[in-house]
Amino acid sequence: MNSSQVPAIEFHDVCFRSGDKLVLNDVNFTLEPGHMTIITGASNSGKSVLLHLAIGLLRPDSGDILIEGRNIAKLNEAELLALRSSRMGIAFQEDTLFTGMSAFENAAYRLVEHNWTEQQIKPAVLEVLRFVGLERDADKLPEELSVGMRRRLEIARSLVGWPRIMLFDEPASGLDPINTKSVMDLVIRARDLHKISVLYATKAMNEIRYLAQHHASKDDTGASAIISGLAPGRPEILVMVLENGSIAFRGSLSNFEASTLPSVASMTHSDAGERVGTSFSPDPWHMNIRHKEA
Repeated sequence: MNSSQVPAIEFHDVCFRSGDKLVLNDVNFTLEPGHMTIITGASNSGKSVLLHLAIGLLRPDSGDILIEGRNIAKLNEAELLALRSSRMGIAFQEDTLFTGMSAFENAAYRLVEHNWTEQQIKPAVLEVLRFVGLERDADKLPEELSVGMRRRLEIARSLVGWPRIMLFDEPASGLDPINTKSVMDLVIRARDLHKISVLYATKAMNEIRYLAQHHASKDDTGASAIISGLAPGRPEILVMVLENGSIAFRGSLSNFEASTLPSVASMTHSDAGERVGTSFSPDPWHMNIRHKEA
């Protein structure tokens, strides 16, 4: 069975504790190849923890997590790093850019860490910087970039090499409406044009609706555009609601908006732009953070 037939991500009875608190409780779901699931819910419902578990930055206390059929709990550190390098990327809501590195060097960091050659790195980095609209800013330091540009650079670093699976942890958090739309358009283009499987965590209803109701397409000249509506033949975007660490709802946007479950109705009838940060934020890069300069 090839990778296009194996689920991108599978959670089987996954539980995770932080101290005495049960953060995730018997979580079960599947992300199919090329599909997108939007994870939402109130603060401290477990969204960020779920993403960190999916990429192996945290280990479950019980249950199994499979990435393209491989149980990551059974992988050693070298095997897990190789899996991340070849198949996965994650864009955090925190600023994790290395302040002493240029935009090019930040985008190239993951490839350098995994021993890509200079001949392989340069075209891959220039391609992804072009994708996020930063090709003319490759030599700039993060402090020379606007907030929106820095967030696009974060996404570029996670997309470099075009991993088959992408995790987005509230990537538009704190951005103004124009930059929020720019970030969402990048996610849609990555999802549809590069056929990337996506888990996207957010509490903002405007993001949920936009991501589920737009698609990216290319014309005969190769130019891409964001178009309203579902693409012909594309699977529906699913919305998954976490409540107290458990899945309270999973279904289409229309079913999500029609749901009378209290955990769903409290979101669909609240301020569309409402966001509240989560208190659980483990170090996103673990030992790699030692390279970041003050």
